Amino acid sequence: MIQRIQTVFLAVAVIINIAFFFLPLYEEALRDPSGWVTNILTAALVVAAALCLYSIFLFRDRPKQIRFVKLGLVMQVVALGACVGLFFSLGRLTTALWQEALGVGLLGVAVILCYLALHFIHRDEQLVQSMDRIR
Repeated sequence: MIQRIQTVFLAVAVIINIAFFFLPLYEEALRDPSGWVTNILTAALVVAAALCLYSIFLFRDRPKQIRFVKLGLVMQVVALGACVGLFFSLGRLTTALWQEALGVGLLGVAVILCYLALHFIHRDEQLVQSMDRIR
């Protein structure tokens, strides 16, 4: 159902992915001279947000929803990896980088939220299967 807790987790993950484009760390990614970090980060964030958003509406087909959330989780991890790589490439790890560290932390929270959504979808699937056995 669309009122389930995994819907909240996925919606917050989508909001975090969209909000990342307005954080200072993404502005640092735009200054990358080679551009490969920007391309990977942007593509991973957009695909992860789209997959999470689409999987919200797959509540009637839980196995398909599980597949899409897993793909979204993989893309979240790719985005987090690119973000961590960008953060450490800034070079000057001081307290002045707390806003950039916030961006890394937010993507970490998005990964955790996708994982929690996957966990609760699995629990719903197990509940439905156990109810089918009882009938």
